[in-house]
Amino acid sequence: MARGMLVVKGSFMSTQTKPQPARRQDVHYEELSEVLADARSLAARPHTTVGKWTFAQIVEHLARAIDACFDGFGFKAPWFARALIAPFLKNSFLIKPMRAGFKLPQNADSLQPPADADLNEAINHLERAIARFDEETPSQPHPFFGRMAAQEVEMLQLRHSEMHMSFVVPTEG
Repeated sequence: MARGMLVVKGSFMSTQTKPQPARRQDVHYEELSEVLADARSLAARPHTTVGKWTFAQIVEHLARAIDACFDGFGFKAPWFARALIAPFLKNSFLIKPMRAGFKLPQNADSLQPPADADLNEAINHLERAIARFDEETPSQPHPFFGRMAAQEVEMLQLRHSEMHMSFVVPTEG
């Protein structure tokens, strides 16, 4: 049956379709500079977000996650998760798209964006955070995966950015 058509006693009757929720974008990045370029591009045109966070919160969260690779996360996953589970999942997290829906632990305050995040400030923060990869080597252990090579840290940040930026959808207008 065609979308928007309702069968009533053998005849077709036109009906209003319920607006379909915006769908997440398919996003892939090869370099962190592409994340920044995408954020700037989306900020310059009409967009909506699919999910609980605003675009500004998403960008601020990405910037904070990158900064944490240099400054420390301030929390760790339980030892058994780091020792027994993480080694089996690490490669998958580096090369495959991340799944949405992971809830940060309560002690991960440093990664939580403020509700009133400003988009321009968040983009500027993201730019500064990404620039650190050119100037510094990420040295802080990941709370789940532990110590990682700089290239692995960047790959993880790319997959993380893809997942979050997929919630920002350009709109007409």
